Amino acid sequence: MRAIDYFDKGADAYADRLAIVDGASRYSYRETGDITRRIARAMWANGLTGEQCAGIYSHNNAWVLFCMLGIMRAGAVWVPINSRNAVDANVEYMNYTKMAWLFYHSDFHDIVEQIRTRVPSLRHLVCMDKEDAGNPSLELFMQRGTEADEIDWADEYGNLDRLVGLVPTGGTTGPAKGVRVTSLAWGTMTEMASHYWRSHDLNPVCLNTAPLSHAAGVVAFTMFTLGATNIVMPKFDALEVLRNIERFRATHLFLPPTAFYSLLAEPEIGNFDYSSLRVFLLAGSPVSPDKLKKGVEIFGPCICQSYGQTEAPMLLTFLDARILAAAAEGHHQERLGSCGKPTSAVRLAIMDEHGNILPPGDCGEIVARGTLVTAGYYNMPEATAQVRAHGWHHTGDVGYMDHEGYVYIVDRKKDMIITGGFNVYCAEVEVGIMALPQVHECAVIGVPDDKWGEAVKAIVVLAPGASLTGEAVIAHCKAKLGSVKSPKSVDFRNEIPKTGAGKIDRKSLRAPYWVHADRAVH
Repeated sequence: MRAIDYFDKGADAYADRLAIVDGASRYSYRETGDITRRIARAMWANGLTGEQCAGIYSHNNAWVLFCMLGIMRAGAVWVPINSRNAVDANVEYMNYTKMAWLFYHSDFHDIVEQIRTRVPSLRHLVCMDKEDAGNPSLELFMQRGTEADEIDWADEYGNLDRLVGLVPTGGTTGPAKGVRVTSLAWGTMTEMASHYWRSHDLNPVCLNTAPLSHAAGVVAFTMFTLGATNIVMPKFDALEVLRNIERFRATHLFLPPTAFYSLLAEPEIGNFDYSSLRVFLLAGSPVSPDKLKKGVEIFGPCICQSYGQTEAPMLLTFLDARILAAAAEGHHQERLGSCGKPTSAVRLAIMDEHGNILPPGDCGEIVARGTLVTAGYYNMPEATAQVRAHGWHHTGDVGYMDHEGYVYIVDRKKDMIITGGFNVYCAEVEVGIMALPQVHECAVIGVPDDKWGEAVKAIVVLAPGASLTGEAVIAHCKAKLGSVKSPKSVDFRNEIPKTGAGKIDRKSLRAPYWVHADRAVH
């Protein structure tokens, strides 16, 4: 089916239920559907043809969801733009995708003026909240399509090859690539998510606090298919998230691990009722087992994990709340370090550098097959061929699968440190350091070293009021991981830089140490 068909099925079933809550504003499914139809008709009336690219430049608000759904309904291609990214990076991506439409919030007026002059393909700009610099407000824009007929562009097969989105990869190792997300892949993700995330005893209420421009927007879309009320928070605030779980009786919450850690560190975490939570999804990067165990103690048996990537969104694997809670209680405790089992619509395997599938327990690259996998990168045939080597999709993640089918991610291939001839995976060292109760967050990188080639360096953010020495971190790691994997040095900082997607920005962390080197590996 088309992406918008999934929303419409939810809207038909739950027409009078609240679909979106944004501060004092509330919109039913019927009202939300009507707004998205008005946006689509206005796009058609203003010259939308074929699979033109359309982006949204805004912080979190209800209009982001309206525009995303309107773009999908119109048959345009949704191009997620993260307003937290550098302007140059966003401009580069807009030019790469030849973006024709941009919906934006007036808070970004100055940035959009820059974009207008630097993206020649951009022909239609709509300001969400008011008329701005000659660009219509969303309300005025929608009025322009009042007389336009709705175009039924669906086909009998559900438009399986039609583009839903051109979604940027993280771009931490170079310019972002455009992942071609088709109706087939989007539908696979939506149907699996509605299966794995469904709750049966309460009407679903999803608290959206992560950027809707990224995975949170995908989660919100999926929750529409379940008839959920999507609560939109303007930004992540740990205390406000905890308050809102109780205030709205939230059943669903998605967070990246870094935000989850901030919740756990909030001094008032014990002051609220979390009994409504059914699915507390953690995704985006591996989670410290010690933090997972603490999370289950506080929030109850609702925490689950999924593993995916832009090229195979959200649900390559799933570790459900029941299994995770049992692991937290000591039953197969090692599964706290797993991202779960492969989901129903994909096959996963572990592959060596020569294309051989490895047996359980052996470490190699995680590879996948299935309808969740991308149709390829936009206008990048060589990159597409490379990621499909040996007839599998290559995730670029290093891991292993145990004898019962649980997948364990060790690291990204590019984040591996070779020190003294030994491979050290950053994530493994980070998990060891995160076991220290004084540590709020940490990142591990390789830095040049005359003796070792690369030396392991830990960058640590302490929990509020905690104290710790570098020597204590190193001694802890030697006892837990051995001397090879232990940091040779430790830096303490107030924060760790993140990418626009909320992941550790190892590229920026590594840059100062490698600036005088001919290459970034030794």
